[in-house]
Amino acid sequence: MSYNTYKEITKYFYFSRYLKNVELPKYVNDYVFNDETILASYKTLRDHGIFTDKKMLLFDTKVSFDNTKEVFTIPYTTISSASIIFKPFGAEMSLFLESGYPLRLKFVKMGDADKARLRILYNVIQRSITKQSLKKEELTKLVENKFNFN
Repeated sequence: MSYNTYKEITKYFYFSRYLKNVELPKYVNDYVFNDETILASYKTLRDHGIFTDKKMLLFDTKVSFDNTKEVFTIPYTTISSASIIFKPFGAEMSLFLESGYPLRLKFVKMGDADKARLRILYNVIQRSITKQSLKKEELTKLVENKFNFN
């Protein structure tokens, strides 16, 4: 009999707000490399999720007497499968890492533009998982935060 062990990150992140790059804490830039582009950033009450063109960074802040911050780097290439569910006021992305670990990212209080951004971000992650080239027009929309609903 074998047992798989993995370190649980956090069962859920509840992202409630999209952040522009200028709103990000300065320490985030220490984890984004020069050859990467930030595509989208989200915030929970105290945590942050940063999505670049190569990886996701999850900043899990634990409020305690010493206020620790744990940083998780998840390259898209380590994701074996993913799904997204759109709901009336949000979405939930389920990611399954090659280690077998499931990660759920919940996006709440999302409007039409937020859902369009998530759909494109999900497509970028899917292209990375399946080793397809990223579409320049998708990357541009995310970086410039411009969505056309025509």
